[in-house]
Amino acid sequence: MTKVTNHLLAGAVLLAITAPAQAEPEFLNSGSVLPTNLPFSEAVVVGDTVYLSGQIGNMPGTLTLAEGGIAGETKQVMENIKTSLGAHGMGLENLVKCTVMLADIGEWATFNEIYKTYFAEGRFPARAAFGANGLAVGARVEVDCVGAK
Repeated sequence: MTKVTNHLLAGAVLLAITAPAQAEPEFLNSGSVLPTNLPFSEAVVVGDTVYLSGQIGNMPGTLTLAEGGIAGETKQVMENIKTSLGAHGMGLENLVKCTVMLADIGEWATFNEIYKTYFAEGRFPARAAFGANGLAVGARVEVDCVGAK
């Protein structure tokens, strides 16, 4: 064998020895926010990463939206995210990325004013947002998130 082949083989063996084992996904449903009979998991944890399903501003345990339009739903969606994370031993400080879907992108400013009160200044998750129609149960806002333990 050539020196290059030997180095490549040694590198492959070292990588195989040091590579972390693949973590099995954990599918979590606390029942604290949404009914547990819906066709998706509240959260899925893989290793140190948690993926939260999109949350809407529903009253916990129901599919009834909070009153107050975008402001009421935004407060409730953030409380739902906090509750869901808490049920699995995490908090808003664990969030690293959020995606925001708004039924009316013109309501962005109202959403943003409420959203930012849930995080310490300078500790905001990365974020994307877009306007969408047809959100679940007529919601004005939906937010999905990724967190790290």
